[in-house]
Parts: sequence; structure tokens; C-alpha cells
Amino acid sequence: MRELHEEVGLQLEAEQILGRMDDYATRSGYVITPIVIWAGNNVTMRASPDEVELIHRIPVRELMRDDAPILESISESQYPVLKMPLGDEWFAAPTAAIAYQFREVALLGRSTRVVTFEQPYFAWH
Repeated sequence: MRELHEEVGLQLEAEQILGRMDDYATRSGYVITPIVIWAGNNVTMRASPDEVELIHRIPVRELMRDDAPILESISESQYPVLKMPLGDEWFAAPTAAIAYQFREVALLGRSTRVVTFEQPYFAWH
């Protein structure tokens, strides 16, 4: 909640937390713990210039596309790289893993884990 306030200016209460998704360990050595929070329909966010470059609002319909997810095999891992389409582009794990699990669990009611999905080479630093 503190990070949410610091990074995008939202001051929310613990009662607005809907749940927690799987931890995701990154190739760069961090562990991300996604928390799902309902902020309401008409919130205004402002990016902290020290922490956030851009804020993106992604319509739910983008997460529900028929071409999602995109799975790509790489020789360096037994697990596929996970990507999610967005417009004419895509975004990759770890962000795609969070978006994909949200889609599967919150929107489709499926018990889906994302811990084994791989990240693209550019995230291996």
C-alpha cells in the first residue's frame, strides 16, 4: 500500500485489497508479490518522477484476447517465455505473468500458476 501511494499517488485502505497472486522470482534476482486492489472506477494517478516513467491503463478486453497468451520456446530454458498481446505489440514476463494470472484467476475463475513461465533474454540482467 505504501509503494502504491509513493509510486502512483493512490492512498487506499486495506479493506480494498481483493487478494494476492503468486510470487514471481525474476531473472534479475527480485521477487514480485502482486496484490490485487480495487481502487474504484474514477481514480486519478500521478507518476512519481523518481520511481515511475509511465502509467498504463490496460482495458480488460486486451487481457481476454483470443491470441493470449503468447508462449515462445527458447533453448536456454525448459519453460516457455510468456508474453501477452497489447494492441499491435506485446509485453513480457514478469509483467505478463501477473497480467496472465489475473486474467485466469480473477476473470476466468481458473486455478493457474505462473511461477514456471520464463522471461525474455532482455530481462536476464
